[in-house]
Amino acid sequence: MVKDGDPSWKPTFIVKPDGGCQGDGIYLIKDPNDIRLAGTLQSRPAVVQEYICKPLLIDKLKFDIRLYVLLKSLDPLEIYIAKDGLSRFCTEPYQEPSPKNLHHIFMHLTNYSLNIHSGNFVHSDSTSTGSKRTFSSILCRLSSKGVDIKKVWSDIISLVIKTVIALTPELKVFYQSDIPAGRPGPTCFQQLICKKEHMEHVCKL
Repeated sequence: MVKDGDPSWKPTFIVKPDGGCQGDGIYLIKDPNDIRLAGTLQSRPAVVQEYICKPLLIDKLKFDIRLYVLLKSLDPLEIYIAKDGLSRFCTEPYQEPSPKNLHHIFMHLTNYSLNIHSGNFVHSDSTSTGSKRTFSSILCRLSSKGVDIKKVWSDIISLVIKTVIALTPELKVFYQSDIPAGRPGPTCFQQLICKKEHMEHVCKL
């Protein structure tokens, strides 16, 4: 693979075992031949993605964003997204992947269940500091650097809508299988209790 005409560039891949959780079994590779074909959890079917080697950093740390979406109805399609979410931070300053640091999980993986065991994990009562922060605090930080937050939200909402639309045919199959027509009681996959003031109506198609 060649990127931007640079023959020396080689992608990094992140391997995520099927059915895993809390970061178990996730690992980075430079060569697709390094995918582990035998062993424990890491030998199961897996999703392999190109790793983003130049992520947005805050305080020199890689972080992720966890937002919560409620799919109220499939027909008509009605989606809600929480106004705030959670950002989880790595606990080791980020460096681009290299053979020497591919196994530094505290640098590359944001999973709370992993980083909680790092000596650098920061517990904080503040929503804008520490190894777990609110998404709104991240937006404030980005806004202070000149980022158009309205566009960020618009892009997020667009991504949510497109993702749900792509999943809708399959969701309808599962819904009709689990909840036959005329079945009494709640007609949802999972009961969800939420505070209305923390939800933003995204769309009603």
